[in-house]
Amino acid sequence: MAKYLLLKHYRGAPAPVNDVPMDQWTPEEISAHMQYMNDFAARLEGTGEFVDGQALAPEGAWVRYDGEGRSPVTDGPFAETKDLIAGWMIIDVDSYERAIELAGELSAAPGAGGKPIHEWLEVRPFLTAPPTITE
Repeated sequence: MAKYLLLKHYRGAPAPVNDVPMDQWTPEEISAHMQYMNDFAARLEGTGEFVDGQALAPEGAWVRYDGEGRSPVTDGPFAETKDLIAGWMIIDVDSYERAIELAGELSAAPGAGGKPIHEWLEVRPFLTAPPTITE
């Protein structure tokens, strides 16, 4: 089994087929989308492939260490940021092919008009071993 992170980008990924921003959806469309996501996660829980998933708020800030005894440096929030991650799901599957299959299904979540979004999802494997460095 291998773990993969499925990233749902609100901005920053290629435009989906059903490219109506979520803030323009009706409450019913948002509910249908969230229900699809919940049903998808529940199905994967049943097969043992679901690890975790969360939707993210659009607000955020960058933080970095600024030296011993100093407060961390923050910058943001970045409402104008090019990339905005809407949420993520971690799956634990037998193969890369299965991760791609599930990402394709998740991409079909309904959006505006109840039609599938066909959104692009970023599929990232978890690093399982430190990289080998050769000189």
